[in-house]
Amino acid sequence: MQIDILKASKSDLEAILQLQKECYMSEAEIYNDYNILPLQQDLKSLENEFENYTILKCIINGEIVGSVRGFVEDETSYIGRLIVKNDFQNKGIGRQLLDSIESTFKDCNRFELFTGHKSQKNLYLYKKLGYKEFKQEMVNKNLTIIYLEKTK
Repeated sequence: MQIDILKASKSDLEAILQLQKECYMSEAEIYNDYNILPLQQDLKSLENEFENYTILKCIINGEIVGSVRGFVEDETSYIGRLIVKNDFQNKGIGRQLLDSIESTFKDCNRFELFTGHKSQKNLYLYKKLGYKEFKQEMVNKNLTIIYLEKTK
């Protein structure tokens, strides 16, 4: 299976947004909240992010099956929206996307990301890749955000 991870172009954004909505449905189900931001995002908002974020895509057989995005502020790389199409999960693609976005920001001394407290697969992956929890933020009775960081 040939896996290519490349910088996304503006013409990829519609496909990435569709994949994002598919992928975040499982998160919405975990928290019984279908109003989460990744499901509410529209194409215009993603196009605005494209101007300030680096967005990577994972291509297999000509299809976008994963994506991640990030930006740098004060020597910290903020990473978000790591998504992998359901049929391609547990094949190392999430790890490759995370490695690739970290490499894109190789001059940063710190990487930060977050996920919900019930998102066990995400927490497992991030911790396996060297991220450590440094903060929790209770959003409501059903959701606590776990912030993780990795430093060089």
